[in-house]
Amino acid sequence: MDNDRYMELFAEESKEHIQVLNDNLLELESNKGNIESINEIFRAAHTLKGMAGSLGFNVIAEITHSMENVLDEVRNQRKEITVDLIDILLECTDTLEIMVENVIDMGQEGTIDVRDLLDKLSSSATNSQEHGVDRSHNAATKLDQYQTSIINVGIQQGLTPYWITIVLQPTCLLKAARAYIVFQKLEDLGEIIKSVPQVQDIEEEKFEDTFKVLIITQHSQDDIKSDLESISELRSVDIQKLDIKSINNKNIDADNHSPIQGKEQNNRLSNNQHRASSTNTNRQIRGIRVDTERLDYLMNLVSELITIKNTMEGIVGYDDKPGMVESMEYLTRITNELHDAVMNVRMVPIDMVFNRFPRIVRDLAKNTQKKVNLNVIGSDTEIDRTIVDEIGDPLIHLLRNAIDHGIELPYDRIQMGKDSTGTVDLIAYHDGNNVVIEIRDDGRGIDFKNIINTAVNKGLISEDKVESLMEKEILDLMFQPGFSTAQSVSDISGRGVGMDVVKTKIESLGGVIDVETKVGMGSRFIIRLPLTLSIIQALLVEVSDEIFAIPLNSIQEIIDIPLGEVNYLRGQEVIPYRGSLIPLILLDEELNIGKEEHQKDIMTVVVIKKGEK
Repeated sequence: MDNDRYMELFAEESKEHIQVLNDNLLELESNKGNIESINEIFRAAHTLKGMAGSLGFNVIAEITHSMENVLDEVRNQRKEITVDLIDILLECTDTLEIMVENVIDMGQEGTIDVRDLLDKLSSSATNSQEHGVDRSHNAATKLDQYQTSIINVGIQQGLTPYWITIVLQPTCLLKAARAYIVFQKLEDLGEIIKSVPQVQDIEEEKFEDTFKVLIITQHSQDDIKSDLESISELRSVDIQKLDIKSINNKNIDADNHSPIQGKEQNNRLSNNQHRASSTNTNRQIRGIRVDTERLDYLMNLVSELITIKNTMEGIVGYDDKPGMVESMEYLTRITNELHDAVMNVRMVPIDMVFNRFPRIVRDLAKNTQKKVNLNVIGSDTEIDRTIVDEIGDPLIHLLRNAIDHGIELPYDRIQMGKDSTGTVDLIAYHDGNNVVIEIRDDGRGIDFKNIINTAVNKGLISEDKVESLMEKEILDLMFQPGFSTAQSVSDISGRGVGMDVVKTKIESLGGVIDVETKVGMGSRFIIRLPLTLSIIQALLVEVSDEIFAIPLNSIQEIIDIPLGEVNYLRGQEVIPYRGSLIPLILLDEELNIGKEEHQKDIMTVVVIKKGEK
């Protein structure tokens, strides 16, 4: 099989399933009785196992298979959910994520030693499942009155009933698929009366390596064994003739389950295969991360373009200036709408970034022995895909700082009159042509004296300038290269470690970062990013016979200022603006392009806003 054709689909879906594992394991940790989360984890591990096994990634398949065994114990209430068990399953998820990344980058799983991890999973899975299955086999092999009557009629017609025990190879990855082949073969040989476990459990692989089938047939025992042994991945096939006298003399097990005929069983297995095939097809369609309504809108606009093209072609050759003007106006409107539609296609929910953070916060809180509650608000806020791909690392760094250096230890918080559990809010929302992302914590806040002392000691600022610094300027010192208030080096950042990198990355995306803090109350980091990095509208201005473009999303207002209102403050020209003073920058002087002549003592000023400035 040419695996390259399926690698892209495997990469995309594997990441989705790993995210499902992370999300539901965290939910299960906080709500141990959430059966739906257990089922979601089981389904994700099972699907990932099948995908990996079909492409030959056996280590991934082995890990997920071992996870299934443990999860089946939990699902059947034979094993209790503990913190240690959650830790082991999260460790498995991390290992799977690394291996999937290796597959994406190198086409193979890598050389990670997973023996210790598999040993942990093996020790977590008790033997109760195996013993339970054996007991259930003994109980479930009892036949009800209807099944017994079918066998009696078959015997009168010269048929023979057999219990067939199938044991799969331990390395068999797709147990349900292998069982389907066995059922198909047995259906050709005779009539299937009963299976242990039930067909639905076999479809969902709720069994270890063994299942039993009761069949009534005219074929001999040797013929049945020969046909079944031709199927691969079967470790053993045991066939025992049913003693009809013994079951007739026994008490009939009057259970409430209706008998399922062989053809119906076979059809259910067949339908299960069909559903799996349909699911794969749907996943491929879902891989197109564009709302179909947006695609329909694009198609409509393209149709409008074709219409206007045909109209303009008809006008050519005729001196129809009014018709041409009308067509050009129509074309302008359509192209503007087309531009907006294409921009919308590029927009994706910021949840693509945010969904990683609950797991990160959980691990950081555990490593620092703190209690932290993460609130995510506005995860459906849309932003350009390019920005989504780049903003993850800066946000992770800010979250680490908030937990490591912001949130206090539980005992310290109680002493300060706070709840022992700290809160970190991750908020996203639209603000005009920008997307705003805020990270708030209710921790200790930022110590201004500590920042100043650190900056002076590192030579980032001289002592004589300290007194003149405003709060905003002090906070800006955190973003200087080499600045750090961390007292010791650890794998978790202290407040300020690498903040220059965070600021550089955000500014490279056309954004800004601001900080607000209050000692003892917490801090607030505000990131403003443009909606898109693609085509932007701009205002063209002429200065000294040269033309410049100013992005419209940066323009607050255009005003005329009398030259007499220009004043000086600390050597900087300033002008009054809405009750405050703002700095005045003369573009001709700043760019050294020649003096701009002002007429009638009036100066045209473009007021620019960047962040809160």
